[in-house]
Amino acid sequence: MTTVLLIVFPVLLLLAVPVAHALLLAGASAIVWSGRLPLEIVIERIYAPTQSFPMLAIPFFILAGNLMMAGRFGQHLVDFAKLLVGRLQGGLAQVSVVGSVVFGGVSGSAVADATALGNALIPVQKRAGYPAAFCAAVNASSSTISVLIPPSIPLILFGLVSSTSIIDLFIAGILPALILASGLASICVLSGWLRRLPRAPFDGGFRAFRRQAVYALPAILMPVFVVVTLRFGIATPTEVSVMACTYALIVGRFLYRDLTLQGIARAMIHTSIVTGAVMLVIMASSLIQWQLTLEQIPRLLAQGMVEGLEADWLIVLSMIAVMLVVGTFLDLPAAILLLAPIFMSIAAAIGFDPVQLGIVMVLALSIGLYTPPVGTTLFISATIAGTSIGRTVLELVPFYLIALGVLLLVAYLPSLIVF
Repeated sequence: MTTVLLIVFPVLLLLAVPVAHALLLAGASAIVWSGRLPLEIVIERIYAPTQSFPMLAIPFFILAGNLMMAGRFGQHLVDFAKLLVGRLQGGLAQVSVVGSVVFGGVSGSAVADATALGNALIPVQKRAGYPAAFCAAVNASSSTISVLIPPSIPLILFGLVSSTSIIDLFIAGILPALILASGLASICVLSGWLRRLPRAPFDGGFRAFRRQAVYALPAILMPVFVVVTLRFGIATPTEVSVMACTYALIVGRFLYRDLTLQGIARAMIHTSIVTGAVMLVIMASSLIQWQLTLEQIPRLLAQGMVEGLEADWLIVLSMIAVMLVVGTFLDLPAAILLLAPIFMSIAAAIGFDPVQLGIVMVLALSIGLYTPPVGTTLFISATIAGTSIGRTVLELVPFYLIALGVLLLVAYLPSLIVF
């Protein structure tokens, strides 16, 4: 069955078949080819993961983010980031980085981050004289900070598929996210100094800063609320996700008073669409995971790597290389669902902490979001900026180096993760 999977799945991807459908067709083809199992097993295996109570956290966290963004929540975040770092060298570029750190605690999605902040900031940056390709590069790379900030959807997926504590993953992702943000911001400062990029005016003085900080505070408190509630055992991840939706409704409806019934309806429709796409990938990946486990592929791979490479650091480096390559071709959720069960077996064989593996995997795969040929945030940012992919990739070179440096730190300095 594995041979059929390895042939059919890549061919379908090359034919531009959506990932979820390619997984389903490849899994079904493998079962038909083997002739040992009834085709009805496909329905059973794709239905099984939908009966998970913790899985409900995904649509509710997505809904919470959509409810917050239905009003002027996002604009308040952008305005606060402008006042906070806009006056610095390359300040408008740094706004993208700071905005992603704060926005990540609301959306939990790099694609949502790249779309919302890109539409809000890239036109402003271009009018101020920033090169379009540089604007796209900053937005595409900084938006991936969101996948490490609670409530990160990719971290939830890894926790579910690997049976790793979601709260441990949430806490472990905070420090790497801040290190990554600092590195990306340093590139913005250096580029601003070398190119003499203009700074944003400090309109309104400190009075305006205080007022805007108050407006942005509910969004800043969102990830704090999630982490504290989970850390002290007040509620489960699923219960916290529902509380987050209630929080977003109260803030938007009664504090800002700009969340209309139409906005709520749009948020729910968008949540349904995104959840449907994510769940289809989860269901299809479950079929592939079951087939690989049935043929003991994770165990055999772990045994082969341990015996062949011997040194633990080489095994970790090999896993990172595979993640970087897979991340350039598969969307983040699908890649996590496919790789996590395999790499968990390898990590267990060498004593690699599962929480550390989760952060390494999410960070490595997120680099693929702004790397050709798929690069979701890359294409979104380049489209908004009105520039070519080639020029954007050239501007991304220093951002790639920073991201890879942080990835290696996280992989080989476990104290950053399991402190």
